[in-house]
Amino acid sequence: LAQAEDKRRHGLTVSTHPFPTMGKFIKSGRVIVLLQGRFAGKKAIVVKAFDDGSRARPFGHCLVAGVDKAPLKVNKTMSKKKIAKRTRVKPFIRYVNYNHMMPTRYQVPSEIGAQSLATDQQMDTADGRIEAKKFIKKLLQERFVTPPADKSGKPSKDVLYLRKKLRF
Repeated sequence: LAQAEDKRRHGLTVSTHPFPTMGKFIKSGRVIVLLQGRFAGKKAIVVKAFDDGSRARPFGHCLVAGVDKAPLKVNKTMSKKKIAKRTRVKPFIRYVNYNHMMPTRYQVPSEIGAQSLATDQQMDTADGRIEAKKFIKKLLQERFVTPPADKSGKPSKDVLYLRKKLRF
């Protein structure tokens, strides 16, 4: 108590909450790496976070859209047909428990629009999931070929990181 009074006197802020909570950093647009299950080692983007869980999943989780099969390297000598085949992306979409993922420092640019990648209504039906995957595939292939520029005009490191296969 005396320490808190001392800090106030010197103009420092003092938390009145007995257990200060950590800031929320798993938000829409954060790039994560999945740690468990079928997509272990794959990179994904958080579409929507459910910190307090839901009725169906009573634990902290989030809806993620990720890259199952990343595009391969291409060069100038390759034909257009071969380049088209090698730049294909296979996406996935699923709900993931917070315990089974690792957030990275990367955050995709807002022009990609992570919230619009998929909705809860699409996840309820098989047709909706297929529709969402097609949209994600189209968007990711487009962004991987021409990544959005960051503040300095260079291609965004976040999108380039998402594009590369994780080596482990």
